[in-house]
Amino acid sequence: MMEPNDDNLETHRPPLRVAMVGLGRAALHDHLPALRSLPELYQVTAVCDLIRERRTIVEKAYPKVRMYRRVEDMMDDPDIDLVDIALPTTDHQSAALESLNRGRYTLLETPLALSHDAATILKAASVKAQGRLFAYTPGLFAPDFRLAQAALDNPALGEIYDVRVRRQDYLRRDDWQSVKRCGGGAAWYAGVDAILQAVALMRAQPTQLWSELKRVAALGDAEDFAHIVLKSRGEVTADIEINGGHLAACEPSFTVRGSRGTFTVAPGATEGVLHVIDPAFKFPRRRSSVRTPPLDDMHEKLPIVDIPAALPPTAEKSGTVAFWRAMYATIRTAEPFPVALDDVVEAIRYLQLVKKASPFAK
Repeated sequence: MMEPNDDNLETHRPPLRVAMVGLGRAALHDHLPALRSLPELYQVTAVCDLIRERRTIVEKAYPKVRMYRRVEDMMDDPDIDLVDIALPTTDHQSAALESLNRGRYTLLETPLALSHDAATILKAASVKAQGRLFAYTPGLFAPDFRLAQAALDNPALGEIYDVRVRRQDYLRRDDWQSVKRCGGGAAWYAGVDAILQAVALMRAQPTQLWSELKRVAALGDAEDFAHIVLKSRGEVTADIEINGGHLAACEPSFTVRGSRGTFTVAPGATEGVLHVIDPAFKFPRRRSSVRTPPLDDMHEKLPIVDIPAALPPTAEKSGTVAFWRAMYATIRTAEPFPVALDDVVEAIRYLQLVKKASPFAK
């Protein structure tokens, strides 16, 4: 994961003026608190929502913010550098095109779109706007994911053959995200980050895909359980589970399995564990035989050790804040953004295949 090279971006360049479109949970509990924690980098200058009470909530935190009811009116505001869109998914494309057609930097909440064709249209609009579209992918900056990435290069694990990505909870969801016609469902609202994480850990593009969707605890008609298995040509498997009906203790958010052991990390943690055969131990020479085997237990006595793994003390701990810092560096200093839009569009293609393959999604 690339980091901004300039540790003092905020002292050299002006903050980006942000217009927030859609004041739901994503904006009020995720985007706006992150922006408020980075006042040297971002300044919220405008918000847009149909519900006056939502606009008033933001006005209390930002007394000078300009408030709009209609997206079209807000887009004509000259004091905007970045349009942050957190509308319901079915409105993503139209709002993003409004912004990109004006040449504005545009951030779009996940998922980018509800079809590969729609995502491709947005990509084309971004190209025309000189690459000004960003997809909100904080999971690619999360500390537990970054630890899993680092584990791939640890020789103590041996040859990597399997990775697991888990997002688990128990939630009787009853909002529009649980309704099919509104673009709801676990595959859409959590699948993009999960697939991007899995593909990054596989270090290869998948060549095979298997999936299943179910509704377990959600109160709408959309799935809250998505199980997706990807396989690369190099035989590395990625097993993804997004589960809104998981009542037991959550599994590790990431598991990386190799021929000499396993790395695991808890959701959101900055420390993980390598459970491996002692790196100093070498297997004695042995070969298989077709003769009748002895009746003894075939398990070898192996020296197993637990090796702690942690992010460097200077590393950014919050996935959300790290995402916003990287985006600022890209806009203000032209640093390459760590998450390519092409990869996000490809993740949408995989999710469309998942949806099409499931009778439940129809």
